[in-house]
Amino acid sequence: MTEQQHPDRVQARRNFLGASGKLLLSGTGIALLGGLNTACAGYPENDNEIQQDIRILNTAITAEHEAVAAYQLGAESGLLSNGVMKVAVKFQGHHKEHIDVLAGTVRKLGGQAVDAKAKYDFPVSRLKSERDVLTFAAGLERGAVSAYAGAIPLFDNGDLAKAAASILADEAMHWAILRQALGLDPVPGAFFS
Repeated sequence: MTEQQHPDRVQARRNFLGASGKLLLSGTGIALLGGLNTACAGYPENDNEIQQDIRILNTAITAEHEAVAAYQLGAESGLLSNGVMKVAVKFQGHHKEHIDVLAGTVRKLGGQAVDAKAKYDFPVSRLKSERDVLTFAAGLERGAVSAYAGAIPLFDNGDLAKAAASILADEAMHWAILRQALGLDPVPGAFFS
């Protein structure tokens, strides 16, 4: 694919990659990503599309690291009841699994996966109750759904797109569960916007 053949897709990739610091992601695509040995072998060496896919995957990893840190913040806040704590730890575990698989895929493609930041700029002063923590987490999960939905059409490798869709589904479940815990409609509409 050249920029002349698909200028809209190239611009969409640039927009997605340029927004990497604003994306918040999470979810589970282990089964699909686990089978990428064959799919990764289909890329030509030193191909620009591989580098673009690696950048997209690293954007996802960055956001997954942020989600792990956010759930850790919630767990350590002392604001969560036992039941909510169990769910938060489970969701955090999903994000850790996503990091492991996404990072492994980056390595299979010949890249280097990004590491977690030493510190994140979370709104700690505004987290004063369990509801505040749940609202914060729901916002992160909603952002993840949106980010993965935007990433899916940008991958050159169809298996990577399928894996992103699987992770998106997990993120959507997290978001719905958190909305329900907040007493909100877990599925506010037939379409995500």
